[in-house]
Amino acid sequence: MKLLEGKVALITGAGRGIGKAIARKFATEGANIIISDLNIDDSVEAFVKELEGMNVKAKAYASNAADFEAAHKLVEEAVKDFGRIDILVNNAGITRDGLMMRMSEQQWDAVINVNLKSAFNLIHACTPVMLRQKFGSIINMASVVGVSGNAGQTNYSASKAGMIGLAKSIAKELGSRNIRANAIAPGFIITDMTNQLPEDVKKQWAQQIPLRRGGTPEDVANVATFLASDLSSYVTGQVIHVCGGMNC
Repeated sequence: MKLLEGKVALITGAGRGIGKAIARKFATEGANIIISDLNIDDSVEAFVKELEGMNVKAKAYASNAADFEAAHKLVEEAVKDFGRIDILVNNAGITRDGLMMRMSEQQWDAVINVNLKSAFNLIHACTPVMLRQKFGSIINMASVVGVSGNAGQTNYSASKAGMIGLAKSIAKELGSRNIRANAIAPGFIITDMTNQLPEDVKKQWAQQIPLRRGGTPEDVANVATFLASDLSSYVTGQVIHVCGGMNC
């Protein structure tokens, strides 16, 4: 039997990058997939078809996770279509980097709203569903900079630190109802965004990592699968670093 056979997973920001890798991995393990992204284009629709080819149910919803009412509407529609939500992966995220003294209020608010408020919105919307089921696994996508901080990323670091605190608090609030909450803290992960960095910058990053390489979205997806599955049934309130030893 597959690890996530018959379970339903809602993944925000699943149209690309780490979120897409998680959706694909979950589907290979038998989960039905709810994709949430700000825009649903042809590439996302093609990805839905790919997932359906794995003999699971999949559907993409255009939704702004940073909007409280939109998040609740998304969950309401998804439950009508899928019947339940067993796994929530709060993966939606953006960057608006800059030194603190030059950062605008808009840069700060945009990152906090998309990265952190979206997680609150979706957890708030999914909690009644999971309480009725007496089961749920919530996974917040944090970052190593949410633990260590990073110059030029005060907004991003603060949002990711918030994701960790949110997961730990939810774990304490909902653990008695068999609802778990954990966070994943990726390090330098090779995605379309990081591939745009100059080669010398990427090499410099690699030299700072004990494993001497950047991670892949699949590396993060493997850990997410563990946290989503019954293999981690006694794991909650934890932060798992996927960083090649970068933050050890």
